[in-house]
Amino acid sequence: MPLEDAAPVENTAPTSRDRQARLATFAVFFVQGLTFATLLTQVAALQKKHGLSDGELTILLLVVPLIAGAGSALAGAAASRWGSRLILRLVQPLACAAVVLAGLAPNVPMLVAANVLFGLGLGGVDAGMNMQGVAVEREYGRAVLTGFHALWSVAAVVGSLWASAAATLGLGLPVTFAVALVPAAAVAVFSSLWLYRPEEEHRAAAVRAQVAGAVAGAGAGRPAGVAWRPIIPLCLAMAFLYVGDSSVSNFGTVFMDKVLHASATVIPLALGAYQLTTFLVRVGGDLAVRRWGPAAIVRAGGAVATLGFVAVVAAPTVPLAIAGFALTGIGLSVVAPQSFSAAGRLDPAGTGVAIARVNMFNYVGFIVGAALVGGLADASGFRVAFAAPLVLAAAIILLARGFQPRTADPATATTVVTP
Repeated sequence: MPLEDAAPVENTAPTSRDRQARLATFAVFFVQGLTFATLLTQVAALQKKHGLSDGELTILLLVVPLIAGAGSALAGAAASRWGSRLILRLVQPLACAAVVLAGLAPNVPMLVAANVLFGLGLGGVDAGMNMQGVAVEREYGRAVLTGFHALWSVAAVVGSLWASAAATLGLGLPVTFAVALVPAAAVAVFSSLWLYRPEEEHRAAAVRAQVAGAVAGAGAGRPAGVAWRPIIPLCLAMAFLYVGDSSVSNFGTVFMDKVLHASATVIPLALGAYQLTTFLVRVGGDLAVRRWGPAAIVRAGGAVATLGFVAVVAAPTVPLAIAGFALTGIGLSVVAPQSFSAAGRLDPAGTGVAIARVNMFNYVGFIVGAALVGGLADASGFRVAFAAPLVLAAAIILLARGFQPRTADPATATTVVTP
């Protein structure tokens, strides 16, 4: 594919305000990655603390994506009116507080309540931060969204390493969570001051919508809508990605504990390896997208992720399992940022509708992943269970064509593939 076809938007010169908003968005992604990893690396510890069976753990894990889906939908509706900055200012500290409350929970009902609060915050932040990221990408005029997801991965690695260190020091869950997330909440509040305001967030999109309206003709009467058909491949790829991601995030520590009998210090390193390789690939991800285009990058990612899950399923030892998780991170790392970037291109008016739709399938994947992998683990063990995300990772290869850059047809609210 020609290099110019891979570019999501035309080149523009970023201003100092754009650079400020980009730094603030980096901070939001970092806090979200740290929050997520701080909780997810302690799934096995929470299971032991509350005496949960694998089936009960699966039900508990399903609470988060179910509520997160609702949080994402609410964020999408609110952002179209008030912008994503207000959402992030309110719900990101809420997500941090919810993790601390999960560590303090004395019983299962309180743990469920904390998970509900966390899910609401997770969904709102996931949608809001990607809206800010797409707005920055539009203003910069080149692919930059993968860089935000790279910093998310850095934060997740930091969270995993902190979990390992806290286990070595013998710290309890409340202290482990509070040390990481009280400062993170403060960073979230401060950085929200620099994010794009609603009028800034939608400024570039408004110009594009006006151009689209001019092309459609003065009699169009209303802005183009966002069609479902071109978004479906992105939604499915996002869902399949997060079946794999939730398998690693929710059950990676349990796999290391129950299948390979790893020590408490080593158990968090499975997620750490996954997030580390995810970060390393995302560092150069934007350059790769500009060079080869998103479709080729997603296709290659699906193939590598499939090989990674093969390695996990077959691993006889702890080091080989960690290597498999690392390989899986390499493959899956590119799918989410390219899904959001492609969704942003399909929404010329910048309403956030396409991004919110794609983000919803994030949680569909988590729900399916928790139910599928948890159910198979109960029936046949975790090695068999990890074969399910293996198959779905391979399906991403077939969906990669849907990531080819498209342009909106304002007259019909449909899209066409860039030649």
